[in-house]
Amino acid sequence: MPPATPFDATARALRACRLCRDAPLYGAPLPQEPRPIIQGSAGARLCIASQAPGTRAHRSGIPFMDPSGIRLRAWLGLDGPDFYDASRVAIVPMGACFPGLDAKGGDKPPRRECAERWRAEVFSGLPDLDLILVIGQYAQGWHLGRGEGGLTGTVARWREILSEARRPRVLPLPHPSWRNNGWLKANPWFEAELLPVLKAEVARVMAPR
Repeated sequence: MPPATPFDATARALRACRLCRDAPLYGAPLPQEPRPIIQGSAGARLCIASQAPGTRAHRSGIPFMDPSGIRLRAWLGLDGPDFYDASRVAIVPMGACFPGLDAKGGDKPPRRECAERWRAEVFSGLPDLDLILVIGQYAQGWHLGRGEGGLTGTVARWREILSEARRPRVLPLPHPSWRNNGWLKANPWFEAELLPVLKAEVARVMAPR
């Protein structure tokens, strides 16, 4: 058995975290039993920086185990075994637990406590990352700062962001939820221009070294 890494220790501690239920810093406690979800390893080269698990992921304990995950895997050009290969792909949500539903039946925002407590420590244990896919406004705000034009403005600058001299490189994406079908229709450049580059970048990062 290989020796445990700093990422392994952090992931183990995160999975046992109950901060947002037992000692919340922002608002009411988490409305259900926490089930923190994270995937990865110290050798992962691709990171999916997502928002928070949904209801199906909460029930299964598996990230993106829902229609959003099907669409995301199609965007990336990955099948299930490759997507869930923790030795190559890290999945690090802004909030590791399902945050509950709002009054309209949508998911609440990720719990702020989670990123503040765990995010820097998690990424310090991922030294081999080559590419981070930042999905949605919360992940984009943490990794890129609050740019002009909100999510649309950030994703529209994808070429500039990808070409910046940072390591690991970053590529912004919208959330693959069906709730964003209108956004995808209103921004056809995403599928026509960004997705081919995304697939090529993911294939490069996932290729054996």
